[in-house]
Amino acid sequence: MFKTVLFPIDQSREAREAADVVANVVQKYGSRLILLSVVEEPAPDAPSTETMTSPEAVAQLLENAKSLFAQQGIQAESIEREGKPAFTICDVADEIDADLIVMGCRGLGLTEEGASDSVTSRVINLSPCPVLVVP
Repeated sequence: MFKTVLFPIDQSREAREAADVVANVVQKYGSRLILLSVVEEPAPDAPSTETMTSPEAVAQLLENAKSLFAQQGIQAESIEREGKPAFTICDVADEIDADLIVMGCRGLGLTEEGASDSVTSRVINLSPCPVLVVP
């Protein structure tokens, strides 16, 4: 049913909690698991931060997630992209022909418009496949 599952991750608590649901789905359906980390280009006038913009932080996040799933016998592939998170998640889902996107109800990226227009909300509206939102 779900041959390919896309799991967009960031450093949020919600993403960590969604990992359990992802593991259950992948194990139940024998799915291929793709981890995705999207780095949003900071605005030129934004103060510099080392959160998710450094390539090292992103690589470490993806490696930690792969290790977490490997401990459960799940082999995961990882993709790192740069761009607007919601659009990039949907583009990658389309590229890999994902059957399901699993994500936390909110991550680190609320948009300028606030929670009603969060990355999760945008993905739900733009996704080429079903989206499972983990509260």
